[in-house]
Amino acid sequence: QVQVVESGGGSVQPGGSLRLSCVVSGVIYAIDDMGWYVEAPGKQRELVAVITNAGRPNYVDSVKGRFTISRDNRKSTMDLQMTGLRPEDTGVYYCKAAVFNVNAAGYRDVWGQGTLVTVSS
Repeated sequence: QVQVVESGGGSVQPGGSLRLSCVVSGVIYAIDDMGWYVEAPGKQRELVAVITNAGRPNYVDSVKGRFTISRDNRKSTMDLQMTGLRPEDTGVYYCKAAVFNVNAAGYRDVWGQGTLVTVSS
């Protein structure tokens, strides 16, 4: 069984930085796209950034220039370096990995439990 675990959340002041990490473990045949999503208080879960297996990143406009997504395919890990944090970045950050499922003969999304980021003065 594949598991996804996030870490690195916490409380910071506006302008501060945090680095989130995501680890995929278990029996892994292949991982396609990986991404970070945020669920802000009272809002639906939204995409923050995604990175392809080849390492190509894509960001939502609100985080461009402030956040950097990266991954290590050998370790099945993904990071999100967040700088210039703003109060509106507050939320639970989730990691999602598209993992190849042998039984399904295709890729299936696996989500982590989330890590809380709070930006407040």
